[in-house]
Amino acid sequence: MPVTVNKDTCIGCGACTGVCPVEAITLREDGKAGCDADTCIDCGACVGTCPVEAISQ
Repeated sequence: MPVTVNKDTCIGCGACTGVCPVEAITLREDGKAGCDADTCIDCGACVGTCPVEAISQ
């Protein structure tokens, strides 16, 4: 199961995009992070990086 991003909590800082080994996390047009479920390998690297805990597994 891919990670989920809480759009209400996400501040769009991009910290998660730099740690994703498969580039599944990107910043969307609205400035919030999004996860491509087909690409995500559920490694959790982004979860620990988010400063506002907007990403969960």
